[in-house]
Amino acid sequence: MAQIEQLLKYQQEDSKLLKLERETANSDERKNYTQAKAFLTKAPEKLEALDSKAKELERLLEQLNKQYLEIAETLIDFENLDELVDGGAEISFYKKNVLQITERLKSIKAEVAALSKAVKDADEEYQSMKKKTISVQKQYAEYAEVYKKYKESKVAEMGAIQRELERIAKDVPAEVMQRYQSKRNERIFPILCPVNDGRCSKCGTELSLSAKEKIEAGAPTECDNCHRILYKA
Repeated sequence: MAQIEQLLKYQQEDSKLLKLERETANSDERKNYTQAKAFLTKAPEKLEALDSKAKELERLLEQLNKQYLEIAETLIDFENLDELVDGGAEISFYKKNVLQITERLKSIKAEVAALSKAVKDADEEYQSMKKKTISVQKQYAEYAEVYKKYKESKVAEMGAIQRELERIAKDVPAEVMQRYQSKRNERIFPILCPVNDGRCSKCGTELSLSAKEKIEAGAPTECDNCHRILYKA
């Protein structure tokens, strides 16, 4: 039982450290810092993607405008339609061609308008992202400093707890402490729980007969369900 008593002391002290760790992890200071850092980490890639998108849209718009001008030039051939008719040409043929060309020009004009809007939207999105990046860069420096000071305010308290944990751990076998730390890393806490009426007091799972015998003999055992270390209170 001496081993269990030392582990319980260790766990009690460790719970103080865990509380400080959680407070730090969930603090607004850390959230602001990590969010700004994450944004700035991804910002260059996003800006490059937006820039590439805008350039590709501009290239397509240039091609479409060129196509529009080329087709529009073909209408010049029909400026002397009266002379062609007087020369015996079939007017219905030329009218059909003019109609088809006109419809195609209307279609391209609509595409140009839509693409022009897409170019404008892409440019605005890029400029907005650029402004936000500059703003977050300034905020990041402030957040980093605030978070640094916040962590420093917790260092002394955490250091005192760590030293006490090291002192207690000296009286616990290394393999037992390793087992404890392994569970701590798995985010299992509390790690040690008493047995109540043959069941794990944390999850309520009933112990096997062999586990009950170990507990009665004063030897710790693990819960088959939540894997906490169980002991007889």
